[in-house]
Amino acid sequence: MAEKNYSYSTKKPGIVFVISTILVALFVLWGATSPSTLQEAASDALSWMIESFGWFYMLITAFFVLFVIFLAISPFGRLRLGKPDDRPEYSWFSWIGMLFAAGIGVGFVFWGVAEPVLYYLDTPVGYQPETRQAAIAGLRYGVYHWALHPWAIFSIVALTLAYVQFRKDRPALISSAFYPLIGDRTDSWIGKTIDILAVLATCTGVATTFGLSAMQITGGLSYISSIPNNAWTQILIIIIVTCLFMISAAKGVNKGIKLLSNVNLVVAGLLLLFVIIVGPTLFIAENFVSTLGGYISNLIPMSLTMTPFSDSEWLGTNTIFFWAWHISWAPFMGLFIARISRGRTIREFMAGVLIVPSLLAIIWFTTFGGTALNVEMFGSGGIAELVTGDVELALFATLGELPLSMITNVLAILLILIFFITSADSASYVLGAMTSKGSLAPTMAAKLVWGFLIAGTASVLLLSGGGGLDALQTASIIAALPFAIIMLLMVIAILMMFSKDLQLEGNRKRKRRISKIKTEFREELLDDVKTEVYDEMYEEIKQEVKTEMKDEILEELSEEEGPTGKRKKD
Repeated sequence: MAEKNYSYSTKKPGIVFVISTILVALFVLWGATSPSTLQEAASDALSWMIESFGWFYMLITAFFVLFVIFLAISPFGRLRLGKPDDRPEYSWFSWIGMLFAAGIGVGFVFWGVAEPVLYYLDTPVGYQPETRQAAIAGLRYGVYHWALHPWAIFSIVALTLAYVQFRKDRPALISSAFYPLIGDRTDSWIGKTIDILAVLATCTGVATTFGLSAMQITGGLSYISSIPNNAWTQILIIIIVTCLFMISAAKGVNKGIKLLSNVNLVVAGLLLLFVIIVGPTLFIAENFVSTLGGYISNLIPMSLTMTPFSDSEWLGTNTIFFWAWHISWAPFMGLFIARISRGRTIREFMAGVLIVPSLLAIIWFTTFGGTALNVEMFGSGGIAELVTGDVELALFATLGELPLSMITNVLAILLILIFFITSADSASYVLGAMTSKGSLAPTMAAKLVWGFLIAGTASVLLLSGGGGLDALQTASIIAALPFAIIMLLMVIAILMMFSKDLQLEGNRKRKRRISKIKTEFREELLDDVKTEVYDEMYEEIKQEVKTEMKDEILEELSEEEGPTGKRKKD
């Protein structure tokens, strides 16, 4: 598909930028000076939230999945994210690559091995640890946490923002989604408050990912070399990535993120194919089929299962934790996905954002998680010990059990590094847009400020120890609760906009159809009238010509006969 280029205006940072940066800086200062008190406060708040609102998270995420599927198969699916004549800005391949590059790809790489093995040891309610059924459940729940549900959450925000930006010409702000509900009050303190909350949730969530990525890259380097796996090495990795992301940011979305995303999709594909071919191929294939079937058949029970008659905390510390974490990521992922999805129909958008990532999640988790379980259950073992201790080493230890482990481990580090760079780039872009009055072309200075602030946040909390990074992650998840309510209001706004525009589009199509019918009828009638007029004129002209010819002949005869009435002789 041919790509279409669009231009966007640049705006200077506004009051949201000032307030957000101050609040983030104060929060980081708290985490740096007293990480234990931040950890304690955040943990208490998280425990209260999961215990009191766990049921709410389970219901709302299941509802989001149903809602986006409804949008895709309903007449709303024909609507376009943009003007009726807009077309996609990026090719399908580049678009899919950028979906993962925005940050969620890091989650696949980090948890693809860890989650299935963790759930094999620490099982959901109703399973015995370290059994065949526990391994099957581990793969299924790993997929469950990264397939339809998170992408449905991101889709709600992305769909709303893309529609209000490119169809309604509103700025790229979370508050713009509420324009159908509150009108111009989105420009008041109400809209500013919503945008600040979204910026805080995004900044803390992304900083957490910075820390996790740095930990995994350092872990990989320490696994294949003598480089120490400590906080200072992680800080050095963050500094290097920050310099590299500045180069990517200077190139812009169309060159920087797009190019790196295409490269990373190829690297991820090569690594995936290598493990499938060289690893336990039959075991992976059988796991893919059984996990896919188990996921589909258990989707509703898993989505709507609570454990009120059990003292187990598994659901709260795993499933509900992940739902809250994904919702905290929704402002960032939603705004970035909206930016790269202009010109696509809602049906096409849902196919790309919901179905493709879900299938890739199943393939990725059954390949890497399945291989790790194979090593743990039927091979040399040791993966479970790493997962419960140094979780960032799990991927590299799994690859170490396969041939050409040095090459694949280097590829894995490269994969994480590029994901790290694109995540930093897209995060700085999104935060720059959110704090620059919704400009889709934020200034380089705004992007760099947020890039350095996020990198500094992760670095300070990694150095502080005492659970500073965990506290930051916990705090970002707590911010998910008010944003979940915001997302429910987004659903109402979506239905209001879509219903009105579908009706308008239906009226326009009806008018065009009536106009076309009138034109066709006019042409047919014109042909009939022409034929009728032609026939009438033909008869009239025929009579006139016949009369004229008769008169001419009579006149000639009269001249030939002369006055006596006799014909003249030659």
